Amino acid sequence: MLKHIHKSIDNLYPEMVEIRRFLHQYPEVSFKEYKTAKYIADFYEKLGIPCKTKVGGNGVIATLKGGKPGKTVALRADFDALPIQDEKDVPYKSKVDGVMHACGHDGHTSTLLTLAKVMKEYQQELPGTIEFLHQHAEEYSPGGAKPIVESGAIDHVDAVFGTHLWATTPVGVLQTSKDVFMAGADRFEINIQGQGGHGAYPHETKDALVIGAEVVSGLQKIVSRRLDPLETAVVTVGVFEAGKTFNVIADTAKLIGTVRYLNPDIQEKVISEMEKIIKGICTANDGDFTFNYFKGYPPLVNHKEEAELVLEAGKNVEGITKREEVIPVMGGEDFAYYMLKKPGAYFFTGANKEGNPYPHHHPKFDIDERALPIAAKTLIEAYFAYQNK
Repeated sequence: MLKHIHKSIDNLYPEMVEIRRFLHQYPEVSFKEYKTAKYIADFYEKLGIPCKTKVGGNGVIATLKGGKPGKTVALRADFDALPIQDEKDVPYKSKVDGVMHACGHDGHTSTLLTLAKVMKEYQQELPGTIEFLHQHAEEYSPGGAKPIVESGAIDHVDAVFGTHLWATTPVGVLQTSKDVFMAGADRFEINIQGQGGHGAYPHETKDALVIGAEVVSGLQKIVSRRLDPLETAVVTVGVFEAGKTFNVIADTAKLIGTVRYLNPDIQEKVISEMEKIIKGICTANDGDFTFNYFKGYPPLVNHKEEAELVLEAGKNVEGITKREEVIPVMGGEDFAYYMLKKPGAYFFTGANKEGNPYPHHHPKFDIDERALPIAAKTLIEAYFAYQNK
């Protein structure tokens, strides 16, 4: 049956591309994906597949109960976009000013919708039940996965699988891990209060910009000097705001950044070291500060057996030329919450577009759409592998 399913997926490739390009033109940012959620729900209504809307927020879950007994497996796709201006010169360029699908979630949605259309044809022959889990708000913590899990929507599910179209990996390459796959991703904000003044009289001020610069430098020593070299972490300051004109010493400074980690113990170590460094530098410079740390998505840890099923499933997918286990990436993913609740695995489907070297979250980001059917076939192969294990 799987060979026929693969052929049906290939036959729907033009529609798959059409769906992806339509969604690409009408993106919506996290927690505001109202029209996209309606588009998804309407699609299932036309297929005659029952679905629930507003799951954990804007989530949509469609349920296809097979004609044969078996397990219940959720296949997940996210559908939010990013607040980025689309700079690509393509016919399907975003029509929403300042909003863009710059991470491939339009392709994830197209993949799952098309797979659902195919599997509806094979419903009576299908063992078990497929939950087509369309998740909102992956891009912005607290994300959509956590409230979906907390809603009880996957309590009855036996396993969860998902994929990310990975634009920095060649088409035909399947990547996953049997352990930690993606990093925990946190955010922090530091506000420094100094005492501004005339640029000609620094000795009469407490320069918040200089204090902030010292804090930035100090934070970089956490990874290089405070952590075991065999542990992995990232401390990045992405925003530094201070001062408004050339001859005025800054009164305040704001630093915003991210921390990435693989080991929860390291997360706590980084937080502790940040507090000591910020306090020490501000005290030494006679400045005040506030430090707010926001814990985001936990590390995404695949389940070994399910990850092995994904790697084995890739053997049966035409177009996959390489299957590999990879070291963890430092990007974050709220798919991690599903893995804390249920067995499953997440994997990358290579989608690098020739001539388009731009990474995820870039204004010129794009994917090779030939990856879409590969993703769909791998997901359904993993589904059947889990049913047969």
